[in-house]
Amino acid sequence: MSRPVVMGPKRPLASGRVTYLVCLAWAFNLFATVRLLTYLPTIWAIHESAASDQHSLLTWLTWCGANLTMGLWLYEQADQRLERAALVNFGNAAMCLFTGIVIVLYR
Repeated sequence: MSRPVVMGPKRPLASGRVTYLVCLAWAFNLFATVRLLTYLPTIWAIHESAASDQHSLLTWLTWCGANLTMGLWLYEQADQRLERAALVNFGNAAMCLFTGIVIVLYR
């Protein structure tokens, strides 16, 4: 497995860039949290209708695998440290898996 490229010494960040990075981190956290909540209407709709024939199990399990492997890749790229981006992907994988389970239960 290849290791991340090590760059030269970091130069100090301009204050505008620091502000941008802080705003980006907040936006990432906000949308990551909201994204986890967006799985709930689908899960609820399947539960309420007691039918999952309009939902593709293959799609949800593929999304689960994509999120899980991306989370693991990010974990490895961060020298096996659990960082925000990896946690978000693990959360998305869990929600996709849960949706897949609900689909199976109502088939």
